Amino acid sequence: MEPRRGTDELAHGTMASWCVPGQGPPLVCVHGAGVSSKQTLPLVEALSGRLEAWAVDLPGFGESTAPDRDPTVAGLAEALLEWLRARGIARPCLLGLSLGTQVVAEAAVRAPEEVGSVVLAGPTVDPRLRALPVLASHLVLDSIREGPAVAVSGVADYRRAGALRVVRSWLASREHRIERVLPKVGQPALVLRGSRDPLCPGHWAEEVTRLLPRGRLVTVPGQPHALTVTAPGPVARLVHDFAREAVR
Repeated sequence: MEPRRGTDELAHGTMASWCVPGQGPPLVCVHGAGVSSKQTLPLVEALSGRLEAWAVDLPGFGESTAPDRDPTVAGLAEALLEWLRARGIARPCLLGLSLGTQVVAEAAVRAPEEVGSVVLAGPTVDPRLRALPVLASHLVLDSIREGPAVAVSGVADYRRAGALRVVRSWLASREHRIERVLPKVGQPALVLRGSRDPLCPGHWAEEVTRLLPRGRLVTVPGQPHALTVTAPGPVARLVHDFAREAVR
């Protein structure tokens, strides 16, 4: 089924989202730095009829209006929580990819009673990769592994958001210390990593899982960073099963 588009007026402006119907706990998907819900829509479409699944455009990206201030992980998490309340979505499973994992983790800690579980797909940022030259080289390597279709989609999103906001979202991700947040995430948590993801090396995925009080790690063979784009079917099965188990 084609995802249904919606918009909601929040404090910062309009926030856009897409939804497919389904059973069980709602799933809300949050994209990475500089891009839009196009990064998570393949997963949402793969879950149609199985879970009520949403893909959101964070403020300043995709079809959501931009706030006056620079993006921060904390600010994006607050906007996500405001959107959940506006939509009346109770205790969802929040899934984040890349920067989205940082936003999801912050939201889970800021409003633990409002978030049922979390999925961290390709969590960022590994402290060993925070130096800009190192991070840039790993971004280039991942772009090669993800292929031209993913790159073209990303470039279109970058153009829409504008170079300055894209760079500031990358810097916000780099400056955020997710390792300080993870021990406070009390909800059931699934960590997903592609086996060929240079931005989330195996040792970092294991550390993220160890820091989570209720974390579990699954590695998806042969996949790069953008798992929701390159492997929506396998990821949908993993997320579907986890989201249902988490509410038992």
